[in-house]
Amino acid sequence: MATRAPNGEPDESRLEVSAAPEHSAGPRAVAAAMRHAVGQMGVRRSAATLRRVNQADGFDCQGCAWPDAEAGHRHVAEFCENGAKAVAEEATLRRVDAGFFAEHSVADLAGHGDYWLGQQGRLTEPMVLRPGATHYAPIGWDEAFALVADHLRGLDHPDQAVFYTSGRTSNEAAFVYQLLVRAFGTNNLPDCSNMCHESTSVALTETIGIGKGSVTLTDVETADLIVVAGQNPGTNHPRMLASLEVAKDNGARIISVNPLREAGLGRFKNPQRPRGVVGHGTRLADLHLPIRLGGDLALFQAWGALLLKWGAIDEEFLAEHTVGFTAYAEGLADLDWDKVEEATGLTRDQIEEGAAMIRDSAATVWCWAMGLTQHRHGVATIKEVVNLALLRGDIGRPGAGLCPVRGHSNVQGDRTMGIWERPPVWFLDALEVEFGIPVPREHGLDVVEAIRALSTGAARVFVGLGGNFASAAPDTPVTEAALRRADLTVQISTKLNRSHAVPGTTALILPVLGRSERDLTGGSPQRVTVEDSMSMVHASRGPLAPASPELRSEVDVVCSIALALFAEDHPGSGVPWERLRTDYGEIRHRISRVIPGFDDYERRIDQPGGFVLPHPPRDARVFPTAAGRAVLTVSPLDVLDLPEGHLLLQTLRSHDQYNTTIYGLDDRYRGIRNGRRVVFVHPDDVADLGLAGGDLVDLVAVWGDGVERRADRFRVVPYDQPRGCAAAYYPETNPLVPLGSVAVGSNTPTSKSVVVRLEPHGGGR
Repeated sequence: MATRAPNGEPDESRLEVSAAPEHSAGPRAVAAAMRHAVGQMGVRRSAATLRRVNQADGFDCQGCAWPDAEAGHRHVAEFCENGAKAVAEEATLRRVDAGFFAEHSVADLAGHGDYWLGQQGRLTEPMVLRPGATHYAPIGWDEAFALVADHLRGLDHPDQAVFYTSGRTSNEAAFVYQLLVRAFGTNNLPDCSNMCHESTSVALTETIGIGKGSVTLTDVETADLIVVAGQNPGTNHPRMLASLEVAKDNGARIISVNPLREAGLGRFKNPQRPRGVVGHGTRLADLHLPIRLGGDLALFQAWGALLLKWGAIDEEFLAEHTVGFTAYAEGLADLDWDKVEEATGLTRDQIEEGAAMIRDSAATVWCWAMGLTQHRHGVATIKEVVNLALLRGDIGRPGAGLCPVRGHSNVQGDRTMGIWERPPVWFLDALEVEFGIPVPREHGLDVVEAIRALSTGAARVFVGLGGNFASAAPDTPVTEAALRRADLTVQISTKLNRSHAVPGTTALILPVLGRSERDLTGGSPQRVTVEDSMSMVHASRGPLAPASPELRSEVDVVCSIALALFAEDHPGSGVPWERLRTDYGEIRHRISRVIPGFDDYERRIDQPGGFVLPHPPRDARVFPTAAGRAVLTVSPLDVLDLPEGHLLLQTLRSHDQYNTTIYGLDDRYRGIRNGRRVVFVHPDDVADLGLAGGDLVDLVAVWGDGVERRADRFRVVPYDQPRGCAAAYYPETNPLVPLGSVAVGSNTPTSKSVVVRLEPHGGGR
């Protein structure tokens, strides 16, 4: 029987703070995962569902994009604590039906937080908010598709529509979605990559010729050294810890570069092993470097300078496969070490200890995530990572390479499928040839540009295929005002979220199947595919009955919109939308003819575990850049000056959330219980600011536009990190991230470098 979550917001007065643990996972993680799963799904449903997660004949976890072990080498429980939570949130027995929307007005929904909204459960039928209405009401599918088509046809130009995508969308849905958008006549395809790893995509494309990492899971597990920078695997990619443990068993050393000492890179108590259950677990990080926020660029330049000084470079690789070495070496010849120490907060001895480990490594894997990308100099920082890998010849070598660790389970696959506002010419040419339609050539809008266009009225329709745009985007009040100004907002979703409470004049909620559910579109079982962080493509088949008979697949919804939109005289009507809607194999056949590396697609996903896409730098040390070689680059040393009395804030996840989906109110790995509105500050900074642990403060950010941005009522938590730095959870702190503060070259919001001051709230304690 369908259930609902209890009403009511979390009581932040119940917040408890304790010492952060020194280890991750273990029996407590298993207990937490099972408690959450049973609470959402019940005992029998939990057992039936979790045993199929990440199995070769099962379905892909909705969580992170960390790759699976080879088929035949996977555990019965091939998931982590947060993976179990992600599955349980989707497979929950809680339901949001027409009765719920009749009970709750849009204003009421807007008054609730992300946690409460997400806990209400699965959407069950299409809903519409008419102009002037206060409540969503049911609408039939055909009427909903016609409503979308009418609004799109009523635009003055296709560029007045914005089509957003979340990284959980399958390859098949992403491909038909971008095909719909381009047949309509625009490249306005912003996606979640714009807000997270766009700096990576830009930097890697310019330096090695392909915007993807160059390692396999085997490389990670056989590396001599692994550098993990700007990433917290214990919370964001927990299954990575098992791979790091294998690497340690094989003799690897690990450097952690992170402002916070994260439990995940302390001791890992693997619940799949006896020593993780009753023993002390495995010590992962051999060296922890508590870098100041934004100081990674300086650290990597210092490492490069030391490697050059020591002659610890692969001269043969550099001569044969790279350009730019002379300029790079000259740029580091007079490195300002005082500036390096100021930027990093590290001593020269600490920096040299890390450099020596790199020098002595026969093969190094370089891992990173948003801690590097979401800064003004994010693109330059990733280029410095590439410089180090090139100096050491660490690309195209077993046990070595570049390893950007993606978040959403198919964010890399979506980009491969053409979800990109700046598509390459070859991709557009291939689409035109395959489908016989003209496609636009002008670049479209990314996330930041889309918000601006909606704000000014230059864009009038917003369509979101998955995700929670209102909570994920920066500058929350600006983003929400932009969405509300739209003539039409369309949210294609599985669960209730904040974006449904921020509607345009007319708004649609179109509920779809989740990854864990059976898809019988067209009257026969369908399967979808995804691509992980290491370019492995594999099939996913959901085992569960759909949460409602009204649910449709994302492929069905996208193709049905196309069928309603394109009249017979429109070129888009020539695309076989009905066939694509009912036969995902036909979509894969078309993908194989458009995108290199997908030949014989259908047969290759029959193989347990799927197949790996080609990667010229990894496979053959071939670098498809403009220069025909890998490119070493020179970047200025960028140090952000803090005004007196201010801190540099990074936004981050708690252990009880995945992106904007909040599973609970605890952060076990940072000692937080029953609350989220906390700000972590170094104890000495707390004292210097005239505050004390437990004080209630408002976070105030002032950027160059003179606008004061606020996030109120945060508890001060003294926490070990570099002086001048602070940390707090998003989406609560997204209002502090200015829309105009972006990474140079990628336009990624600078969510890891927000200048703030702390003001006592109502007198403090």
